[in-house]
Amino acid sequence: MLNGGMRVFVALDLDIAIRQRIQDFVNEVRSMSPDVRWMSGESFHVTLKFIGEKPEAAVKQVETSLRSIHAQPFQLRFSGTGFFPTPRAARVFWIGIQAPNALARLATAIDESLATIGVAKDDRVFNPHLTLARARGGSGAPGPRRGDKPNRQFATLQESIAAHPATDFGTMTAREFFLYRSQLSNKGSQYTKIASFELRTATT
Repeated sequence: MLNGGMRVFVALDLDIAIRQRIQDFVNEVRSMSPDVRWMSGESFHVTLKFIGEKPEAAVKQVETSLRSIHAQPFQLRFSGTGFFPTPRAARVFWIGIQAPNALARLATAIDESLATIGVAKDDRVFNPHLTLARARGGSGAPGPRRGDKPNRQFATLQESIAAHPATDFGTMTAREFFLYRSQLSNKGSQYTKIASFELRTATT
C-alpha cells in the first residue's frame, strides 16, 4: 500500500460452528439477491471499531493501546436478520446480535483508549451486527446517508424472510478480540489478523 500504510479495524471473530451455519444460510438465500455484494464466510466478523488507513508506526501504537484494555469474556447470540438503514432503502443486509452490556462496554473502552492516541471517536451509538451483504454502489454504514433512495436489490430476499420465522444461528463466548488489516483485491476485501487481545475473567 502507498507509504507503508494499512487499513485496520478491531473486531471479534466467530466460532467455527456459527460461521458455518451463517454460511449455509447465505448459500440458501444469495440467489434471491444476485446483484448485491455478498460477504464470504471467512470474512464474517463483528466490528468493534473501524480505524481506517494508518501508517505502520501508528498501527503499532494502536496495538499497544489495545493491550491496555481489561475486559471479561461474554456471550453473544446471533439471531434474526434486518436491513440498514431501512428495508425500503436497504444498503446492508445483516444478522442481529444479542449480547450483554459487556459488548458495548468493550466497544466503548476501545473507542476511548484509541482516542488517547489520536483516533477519532465514533459519532454514532454502537449497534452490533454482522454484515452479510451490501447493495452495490452504496455505503456499508448503518445510519441514513444523503442520497439514500428506494431500491429493489433485496426485494425478493425480503419477501422470503418475511414469510419465515427468525433464524437462530447459535451462541458463543467471546474470549478475545483482534486487530485486523483489510486489503482490497479483485475478489473483494481480504481480512488478516495482525494481533489478538485476550478477554480475561477477573481474579480476586
